[in-house]
Amino acid sequence: MVLTIVGGVYLEQCVQPLWSALFGSAGRALSAVTDLAPQELKLVTYADEGTRSQVEMLAASAGGAVEIHPCDRTVSFDYLHPLATPVISPALSRIVQSVPIKVRGTVVLRYGMLEGDAIIDADVAIYDPQSAFGAVAFSANGSSARRLAVVLNQAEAMSISGLREPMAAATWLLKEEGAEVVVLKMGPAGALVITADGRERVPLYRTERVWKVGSGDVFSSTFAALWGVQGMDPVRAADCASRAVAHYCDTRSLPGPGLAELEALTYEEVQPGSGRVYLAGPFFDLGQRWLIEEARHLLLEMGAQVFSPVHEVGPGPANIVAPEDLAGLDRCDVVLAILNGLDPGTIFEVGYAVKAGTPVIAFAQNIKDEDLKMVAGSGCELTDDFASAIYRTIWRLPAL
Repeated sequence: MVLTIVGGVYLEQCVQPLWSALFGSAGRALSAVTDLAPQELKLVTYADEGTRSQVEMLAASAGGAVEIHPCDRTVSFDYLHPLATPVISPALSRIVQSVPIKVRGTVVLRYGMLEGDAIIDADVAIYDPQSAFGAVAFSANGSSARRLAVVLNQAEAMSISGLREPMAAATWLLKEEGAEVVVLKMGPAGALVITADGRERVPLYRTERVWKVGSGDVFSSTFAALWGVQGMDPVRAADCASRAVAHYCDTRSLPGPGLAELEALTYEEVQPGSGRVYLAGPFFDLGQRWLIEEARHLLLEMGAQVFSPVHEVGPGPANIVAPEDLAGLDRCDVVLAILNGLDPGTIFEVGYAVKAGTPVIAFAQNIKDEDLKMVAGSGCELTDDFASAIYRTIWRLPAL
């Protein structure tokens, strides 16, 4: 049985951690499942003349066949960090649309693309819209499948259905799109596998480090290989997909483990939580303030409440600022401390939190171990990776 993967192959670059690769959704998906779909693999994508040979090598390294359609220019994604909104080149309004690709296959994994579209006729299809810019339904372009699974996040589900409540949007996909399975990804809360018979939660797994570029590709491709090709129960397939994502986030390596190794992984389940984060860190120049704003935005986006001294209290005399900041600390469930520069106020707040028994996640870059001795020795979680610091903070919120 052939698993055909249809989607974009894009250039990707990240500043911190350093990353430069030709992957995109389809290229990464192909590379992720070589040990899970030992049957034939096929990549169908667009490429310009400058990257055509690289795409061919990517497919060959995964042991797959490749079908390349011409496009005006290969799209690139540039990230400052893995959770950042990427800069896309060329700009979306300047991407030339190529002739749609028509694909007939037994099992087809279809991703949304920027430079064109894919019209699918499949016995079994898995659809991941991969779009933050207005996702569209699988059938909107004339695609059809005898059996359909849709793997998408909450924003995509709401965009496709026009409904504001994610579960209602998933139900809409079952009814209006005729999907057999909807896998609704919910970020730190894991995923819901929804069928006509009900719904079941699949956990997110806790990792030492978090590398998010392409993690959704690994999830949907693993699910496609196990549910679409191997005929596995959708809940078990989604759980294995979540485990594959954990391995990828922790190691940044592909292909992922085989099925037996995946199911034997001992990552701890993340229990969904809620609460308030105290965001400690300096904010006295543009770089410092940018980091505070970025961390606050990401924490709020993931559902946390945030007490940020610069936002909640602001500047002022010591006899006003200090008591209000400490009162804010007393009301928080976890502290995210940005230690870059070893700001005295931030160090004081960390000590206060440790004494109070409040968990502390400390983000520290380019700081000597000796200067971090008290922080490390008092039970704080230290990391030099920004995305990992954000996720570890969310994971330490009290369980629901």
